[in-house]
Amino acid sequence: MKIFRLLSALLDYPNDEFLAALREMAGNDARAFVVGLDEENVLSADEAGQVAEFITAMLATESLELQGNYVQCFDLTAEHSLHLTHHLFGEEKTRGPALIDLGEFYRSYGLKVDEKELPDYLPVMLEFVSTIELDEARVFLADVAKVLKVLADNLEKSGSDHAKLVRIIEKQGSLARLAA
Repeated sequence: MKIFRLLSALLDYPNDEFLAALREMAGNDARAFVVGLDEENVLSADEAGQVAEFITAMLATESLELQGNYVQCFDLTAEHSLHLTHHLFGEEKTRGPALIDLGEFYRSYGLKVDEKELPDYLPVMLEFVSTIELDEARVFLADVAKVLKVLADNLEKSGSDHAKLVRIIEKQGSLARLAA
């Protein structure tokens, strides 16, 4: 599902190469771009609009400012960590087995995770989700919904625009969507 791949990229570090590619793909109509990627209608109209607004704001901001904001938000603020097991275990040794289990789970589906990144990094998780069926993706996201809620709450408290994206991902694993 291309929409989860887009969300993954939007939550990753905004390097110049990505920003140039996004500018080329989204052009002057971010909403049409988002709707076009969402072939399975994963997002509601409101959610697609929020993603489009995020992209529009992103492309209107200088890359150095985006990169500085990203580092400040995600790399320097532990409560905003995109490594989801950090919110459960902190830096405790018990985090290691959870990371190993998650990596093995990905491998059971044939996904090869970049060894430079931990398997609990939200953009990596979304890359995985983009490769499976929507129902299965929602069940997977439901397993981490509580952590996504905490992360979204923390991002909202700090006024981060990324909160909207995390909230959309959290809602994908909600019980209401699973029952639909």
